[in-house]
Amino acid sequence: MIDIPSPSLRVDCLARRHDVTARSSRVIPEETPIAFTYGGSTHAVMMATPADLEDFAVGFAITEGLVDRAEDAGAVEVVSSELGVELRSWLGGGRQEAYADRRRSMAGPTGCGLCGVESLEAATRSLPTLDNALTVTAEGLIEAMDRMPGAQTLNQETRAVHAAAFWNPGSGALIVREDVGRHNALDKLAGALARQGLAASQGVVLMTSRVSVELVQKAARIGAPIIAAVSAPTALAVRSAEKCGMTLVAVMRGRDFEIFTHPGRILEQVSAHVA
Repeated sequence: MIDIPSPSLRVDCLARRHDVTARSSRVIPEETPIAFTYGGSTHAVMMATPADLEDFAVGFAITEGLVDRAEDAGAVEVVSSELGVELRSWLGGGRQEAYADRRRSMAGPTGCGLCGVESLEAATRSLPTLDNALTVTAEGLIEAMDRMPGAQTLNQETRAVHAAAFWNPGSGALIVREDVGRHNALDKLAGALARQGLAASQGVVLMTSRVSVELVQKAARIGAPIIAAVSAPTALAVRSAEKCGMTLVAVMRGRDFEIFTHPGRILEQVSAHVA
């Protein structure tokens, strides 16, 4: 069996600095195909950073709605080959049988798998209602986001990966996971929380990216009442957050940010509308 690739590596390059070109090198993040296999059937293949793979496997199963608990994600076998990395598991709690039945019902007579309507339904499936009364102060949120760069060890090496973090305002704990893909980073974070027995409902999900609807969906599925990010959200992300009861904070730059949905969870915010 081939060893799992390192999450980063140093490569040679030519660097132009101050009008002079010379030989140099740079540490860059690795990107490799990661296959999620359940009961011998491949569910999906993601291009991702080969790090925190057990967290990735568990978190992906949870945010995809295949399981609700870490223990039902099953033991994960990590198998590396020349083609990529396979994360093999067998879903527990009766979920494997349900998963197999669902795959059989979705396969048409030509064996094409998901048809267009089924794919659209999967992409827009309903989210849980987040009626959590958690509140955080604006100062605390700003401080938590300010702490993220110092905890992004892979990004400090490469300056090329996203991060997802969980901030618990009660304990002050900050858990960070990184990946070339922002969705992958959030899946890894979801898995880390589940494997450590931590409730996402007790804190805030922080992202170093824009907020797409997929990030809102994943955060909602793990029960996070607040998501905050450094870049702007999409319109569908805002509508989805509003509908499921999630507080969406974005465009966090220094001490400034914008609250798009359910502002009551953020204390000390400016109440007047700013055009």
